[in-house]
Amino acid sequence: MIRILCLMTALAGAAGLSQFPEFSQQYMQRLAGQVDELSRDLKQLDAMALDLRMGREERLEQMENTPTFAADAAFWREKIARHARLGAHLDSLRSATPMARLTMPQRFADTALLQSVWADFTPAFPLSQAGAMSGGVGFLTGWAGAWAALAAVLALIKAPFRRLRRQSGQRVKRVDPGERRDPVLERPSPIAQPHDRRPRLAGVQR
Repeated sequence: MIRILCLMTALAGAAGLSQFPEFSQQYMQRLAGQVDELSRDLKQLDAMALDLRMGREERLEQMENTPTFAADAAFWREKIARHARLGAHLDSLRSATPMARLTMPQRFADTALLQSVWADFTPAFPLSQAGAMSGGVGFLTGWAGAWAALAAVLALIKAPFRRLRRQSGQRVKRVDPGERRDPVLERPSPIAQPHDRRPRLAGVQR
């Protein structure tokens, strides 16, 4: 039964991770689109600042010091931060191999982008080498994870019984102070007999 559960978990892990290369590829395409869109928006900001003979930071500071445009400045700063964050993720994913991307979950941290990719993603049979290798990693990970989980559950189940066995053993070994003990018997020492100095009579044996 335990092997069947481990096998089912391993097959589920293989099926899931075998789709990761294709999913990560689609995620990278959406990510590149987001970065390009943000780059166009920031170019517009730079153009507006240039029309006022200012740099980007000078224009943002002017907007922040103006109550009417303070909200717009916060909006642009959020876009700048998002552009830098997503651009760094995209560069790291592009420079990594499909298998190396398995170890970079922090680069798939954009929740909105993940949801949009997952909504349009259609699982398919992995025909690429990366898909097969990912499936193998998923199988081994699922098998090991199932064994570890079952071992932890069995340890939790056995823990109370081990505790009771240990306590009962200690109870048997413990000696009650008021318990009556038998006295220790010692071997008696021989008593020397006094020497009889009376003269012996002939024919009398003692």
